[in-house]
Order: sequence, then C-alpha cells, then structure tokens
Amino acid sequence: MNEDLKRIFIDTVTTYNFSNQEVEDAEIKEIYELTKWSPTSFNCSPLRLRFLKSKEAKERIDPCVMPFNREKVKNAPVCVILAMDIEFFKDLPRNWPKEDVKGIFEGNKDFTYTASLRNSSLQIGYFLKAVNALGLDAACMSGFINDAVDKEFFQGTSIKSNILCNIGYGIDPKGSKRGSRYEFDEVAEIL
Repeated sequence: MNEDLKRIFIDTVTTYNFSNQEVEDAEIKEIYELTKWSPTSFNCSPLRLRFLKSKEAKERIDPCVMPFNREKVKNAPVCVILAMDIEFFKDLPRNWPKEDVKGIFEGNKDFTYTASLRNSSLQIGYFLKAVNALGLDAACMSGFINDAVDKEFFQGTSIKSNILCNIGYGIDPKGSKRGSRYEFDEVAEIL
C-alpha cells in the first residue's frame, strides 16, 4: 500500500494529546481549500466552519461542551465547529449554474434539513482527510449541546452545528489503542 494512503487512512487515530505547536492560519486555509473541492449533491456545499484558536473563543464554547470534553477543547490548538447552512439552497444558482434546482428545496424544510445534514457530513469526512493529508491530527466530538453552540455562535443565521473537531499536531500517546474494525463480509455485500 502507498505510504501516503496508509498514513491518511490507516494510521490515523482519534487524537487527544496535542503538542503546543500552533496550527497556522495558512494551514487552516489550506485544509479548507482541500475540503471545498470534494463532491456534494448539486454542489450544494452546506459546510460552514468556525475555527476557535483564541482563549476567548474557547471560553465561549466551554459552557456548550459536556464536562468530559472541556479539557480536550482547552488543550487542543484549534477546536473547529463544523456546521451546516440549512438554507444552502439560496446559493444553488451560484454553485450549480447548469440548471435551476433551488425550487426542489425551497419550502421543503425536512428535505432541506436532511440534505444539509447529509452533505455537510460528507464534507466533514473530506475535512478530516484533508487534516490528515497535511500531517495534522484530529478528534471529532459529539459531546456538546447543539442548541447552545448555535445560540452562541450562529444566533440569527441559518447555520446549525453538526460536530466539533479538535485539530493539531498529535504527540504520543495520541489516543486510545486502536479498536478492531469489521471485515468486508461482515458489513458489505456485492449484489
């Protein structure tokens, strides 16, 4: 197996121990540049990101995070709020100019929310692999209160939080010992 593929897909672990090395703004922008080119339905691109680097920003999110994750956020160089714009369809004429599909989503709240959740989650997967491709480590967390994060960071917008992710340069031990994975035949079937 190619060493780069092995490093990005096989050797990565959920990382809880980060060095003090700063994640530069240029690196953050490069992560986004890699993430943005990956495919989504109608190129809808609902992912919205807030990179919390400063002590003040992390203090704002602290009450929104479950107690067992607070130190993890505080000790990571960057905590990213990976969110979704549930009104992504307003930009579809820009992002999908080949045909008018905006009407599929307008007025269809449940369908639009589901499309936003699915496609932002796809983009989060791309985001994680971009982080790893650039030599950084990551730890996604769902242990937070979405409504509190949305009120604090996205009040008055159409943006809703999806997941939090700490990023930085991991140090050993990065995290827990790697758990097992299912074999192909246990979870997949070729029909």
